[in-house]
Amino acid sequence: MGAIFGPAGNSDSYRQKKDKIGLFDYLKSFNLKAYEYQCGRGVRISNEKAEEFGQSMIGIKLSLHAPYYISLSSVEKEKRDNSINYILQSAAAAKAMGADRVVVHSGSCSKISREKALELAKDTMKRAIEALKKEDLYDISICPETMGKINQLGTLDEVLTLCEIDDNMIPCIDFGHLNARTYGGLKNQKDFEDVLYAIENRLGFDRLKSFHSHFSKIEYTFPGGEKRHLTFEDENYGPDFELLAELIAKKNLSPTFICESSGTQAEDAQKMQSIYNKFLNNK
Repeated sequence: MGAIFGPAGNSDSYRQKKDKIGLFDYLKSFNLKAYEYQCGRGVRISNEKAEEFGQSMIGIKLSLHAPYYISLSSVEKEKRDNSINYILQSAAAAKAMGADRVVVHSGSCSKISREKALELAKDTMKRAIEALKKEDLYDISICPETMGKINQLGTLDEVLTLCEIDDNMIPCIDFGHLNARTYGGLKNQKDFEDVLYAIENRLGFDRLKSFHSHFSKIEYTFPGGEKRHLTFEDENYGPDFELLAELIAKKNLSPTFICESSGTQAEDAQKMQSIYNKFLNNK
C-alpha cells in the first residue's frame, strides 16, 4: 500500500475558505488520504456527529488525537483513573467515525524519576487496555506518542516499552519531537534508520511496517527541548523529511504520516507526499 499522508486538524487555508468547501473535497484537492481528528481539549463530539463525520470522509484513513491532559504517569491516582476514562471516550468517538487509531500523550515525569513515571504509565495503560476490552473498543489501537519536551515521558525507548504491553498498540513516532528532545539529533539517514531498527527489534516488523507518525519541523531550546512547531519553510530547524522518506520507500513500509506544521498542515503533508513519491518511483 505504501505510506499515506494527511494533516492534524485543519490548515489555516481551510478555515479561511469563503466557499465553505467540504473537508473531504479539501483533502482530495491536495490528494491526501489521511486525517487526524483533534480532541486535544476534550472529546466534544457525540457518537452521532462522529458517525456523520466518518460518513463524509469515506476513503480517508482517520485517526483521533486524545485529550492533551491525559497523564498516564500522574502521581495522583484519580488523574490516572480519569485518564483511562478519557482514553475510553476517545476510542468510542474514534470507533463511531471509523477511525482505528487513538494517539495518546504519556504524561509528565517532572515531579518523579523517569523510572517511577514509566512504571505508573505502564500500570495505567494495562488497565486502559483491559477497560477497552470490556467496552468492546479493543479494535481501536492506542498509539503512545514520542514527546518533545525533556520533562515529558515519551522518549523512543519509553514509547516502545509502553507498546510492549499489548500487541494491539502501535507507536506514534513524532520525528519532530524526537529531534527536539535530542537537540537536533536526527542529522543523517542513519539516525532515522536507528529509530526504525529500534521499532522492529522491540515490536516486530508488522508494527514497524504500519507505524503511526507525526512529522513537522520544531524549534527547540536547551535544556527544555521542544519550543514551538514551525512550517516546512523554516530552514533553521529539522528534521529533514527527505532522509526518512527514502528509507520508508526502500524498506516498503506503509506508515501513516500526519503533518503537524503550524498552520500549513495540509500543504506540508502534500510536500511530504511528493518527496516520498519521488523515492517510490525511483526504486
